[in-house]
Amino acid sequence: VQLQASGGGLVQAGGSLRLSCAASGRTVGIYARGWFRQAPGKEREFVAEIISRGAVISYAESVKGRFTISRDNAKNTWFLQMSSLKPEDTAVYYCAVRFPGVSDYRTWGRGTLVTVSS
Repeated sequence: VQLQASGGGLVQAGGSLRLSCAASGRTVGIYARGWFRQAPGKEREFVAEIISRGAVISYAESVKGRFTISRDNAKNTWFLQMSSLKPEDTAVYYCAVRFPGVSDYRTWGRGTLVTVSS
């Protein structure tokens, strides 16, 4: 599976951005689709995930109520709608997938940079 994230950019605090992740290759059987981020000098952290066909959706506490994960089943694409952005949301955002029987995300896309100015 190959993943391509896009949609990052520079935005002012309080603004919005929508990230996209397109999956190609052997996409059949993907169990979960997720978003993670890594801020400068920090470890990568979980942001959100959508499991199966949207039966389960989870968010990090820091983004609940501001970010929304969704997917387009027909296009093997999922999205992260980010609103009310804060400077602390500045990070490289990565999309990833997880397959059944595997407890962690092992397939990652190249990140897209989100910069939120104050």
